[in-house]
Amino acid sequence: MTDLFPPFQPGDEPRRRRFKPVPIRVLLPNLVTLLSLCAGLTAMRLAIEGDDKLDKAVYAILIAAVLDGLDGRLARLLKGTSRFGAELDSLADFVSFGVAPAFILYTYGLKDIASFGWVVALLFAMACALRLARFNVMIDDPNRPEWKKNFFVGIPAPAGALAALLPVYLHLLGLARPPGFAFVEACYALFVALMMVSQIPTYAGKTLGARVPREWVVPMLLVLALFIFMIVVHTFIMLTVLTIVYLALIPLGVSRYRARERADRHLPPPAPAESAAAEPSL
Repeated sequence: MTDLFPPFQPGDEPRRRRFKPVPIRVLLPNLVTLLSLCAGLTAMRLAIEGDDKLDKAVYAILIAAVLDGLDGRLARLLKGTSRFGAELDSLADFVSFGVAPAFILYTYGLKDIASFGWVVALLFAMACALRLARFNVMIDDPNRPEWKKNFFVGIPAPAGALAALLPVYLHLLGLARPPGFAFVEACYALFVALMMVSQIPTYAGKTLGARVPREWVVPMLLVLALFIFMIVVHTFIMLTVLTIVYLALIPLGVSRYRARERADRHLPPPAPAESAAAEPSL
């Protein structure tokens, strides 16, 4: 009986583990990421509710892309980057830019070709997952040259999602959808999926200067204001034009990447005298 009821000592109870408080600057970027995830899931719901809400589904994907572009910049601005935030961002991107666009494409037109359309939707979602997994591995590479951070390997997930919805933009602009066009839409979705998992470098623009020359401030503000106005007022026209321009400029990004790669390959190695002088004497 003594083993069943051991004597109690006030100091013997285990202490509760106290967790360190998390700064608000770390929570805010993750909140923006969760809002992006909510926008992607909402796009799927709107796509289910019928063709009359297809435009709202596209708006939701666009909002998710804007929020995805803000969360990382907000984390760096607030110095609130974390491994948890990076993993959460990848999971949210897979849903918002892999699953949701594939679902919208299937409910819009790919369902007309039955099982083949569903396979195309699955392949698009899987391509997005593979692209995000490869991105997570590449950012941990310590031997990656600094200049390569200005290029993506393949089309990034948000750009791939917005580009894949080009047939939906054309439909919302009032263009007639001829019979059998679902096969063309399927081939185009497969093309975008292959571009996401390809090794083709695309320009990222991440290392652009953080400061703007004083004489360019007013013109840039005017151009930016005009761009936002056009996106809000003529959303689907702008998305169509931006998608076509983006895809057309991919060869230019490839040529710039190859030129920079050749220049980096032909850089002379450091002089032996400099290397010897840098070593501490014994």
